[in-house]
Amino acid sequence: MSISPIVSGPPLVISGPSGVGKSTLLKRLFAKYPSSFGFSVSHTTRGPRPGEANGVAYNFVSAEEFAGLLEANAFIEHTQFAGNSYGTSFAAVETVQKVGRICVLDVEMSGVRAIKGTSLGAKFVFVRPPSIADLERRLRGRGTETEETIAKRLGAAQAEMDYADTGVHDVIIVNGESEDKAFELRILQMCMTATPSLTSGISFCSDLDAFVRATWPQVAAAPAGSLPATDKKAKKWSCTIL
Repeated sequence: MSISPIVSGPPLVISGPSGVGKSTLLKRLFAKYPSSFGFSVSHTTRGPRPGEANGVAYNFVSAEEFAGLLEANAFIEHTQFAGNSYGTSFAAVETVQKVGRICVLDVEMSGVRAIKGTSLGAKFVFVRPPSIADLERRLRGRGTETEETIAKRLGAAQAEMDYADTGVHDVIIVNGESEDKAFELRILQMCMTATPSLTSGISFCSDLDAFVRATWPQVAAAPAGSLPATDKKAKKWSCTIL
């Protein structure tokens, strides 16, 4: 199965360890641009957590249903963790694109690898914790993880951060602890300005408004001066949310 032509610009692929704060970043992005972005709702065989609605957080399916979708080549990418299956379907991405919105995907490391092998032309953003110790504290603070699951998640997190260190993502965000998360919105706006350069890795548009209008015309222009000076020779950009 192939994906339909993108009419709303390149998808935004967010990845990072479980518990790092990706959901918070995405909620604020959607709140800022409710008519511009759409979330690609993944399928999973795990049960819903408190407050998770079917078709919103995930499409919750049985193992048999997931296997049937896999057999039908319905997934762009899929993975397993802690005995549960997760997958992003072609249909989920197309649903967002058909209404003219920028598709946002939240995937694991294997998903990043799979999507890089497609023609989606996505922008890749990696969200990492300040440290493994900080991530462990966040996971324990959830109150939903067993010791075994925490150990598995921390091991997976280290592997993801090692992978990110190879420069495969367009932008790396170090997500800190500030209660004032408004800055996160500006960071995600800046993430969108990263464009590949044939000669110098990642380059950054000096005119944010012009870039946003040209690439995602339905996204409101960012406030003047929100794009910081950057080294255009940098292979990747790391911004700490303090």
